[in-house]
Amino acid sequence: MADYTALRKQLERKREEILQRLNEIQETWHRPVDVDLEEQAQELENEEVLAALDKEGMEELNRIDRALERMDQGLYDVCRLCGAKISPQRLAALPYTDVCEVCATDAEKRGE
Repeated sequence: MADYTALRKQLERKREEILQRLNEIQETWHRPVDVDLEEQAQELENEEVLAALDKEGMEELNRIDRALERMDQGLYDVCRLCGAKISPQRLAALPYTDVCEVCATDAEKRGE
């Protein structure tokens, strides 16, 4: 089994960054609403952006958690689709990928 200590640390750091960002988003949502209608309109736009960032952050957090779980199970470098090994280069470039390059390319061709 390969040593993925450096990648684990990278994923754990990224996970902490995302959690911090998500906490900041949550704090922003709990601020009082401005009484000025123009300000309210701007706040609504900001909330839409924050909602998109929150969703994106949660998705990334889930991918990181799955990668860490696969590491714990000894399956980190195994493609979830075909069972082939995921190259160390691919894992270094995309630390939370769970598919090999061949399966990723096939999915892109199918428009997934």
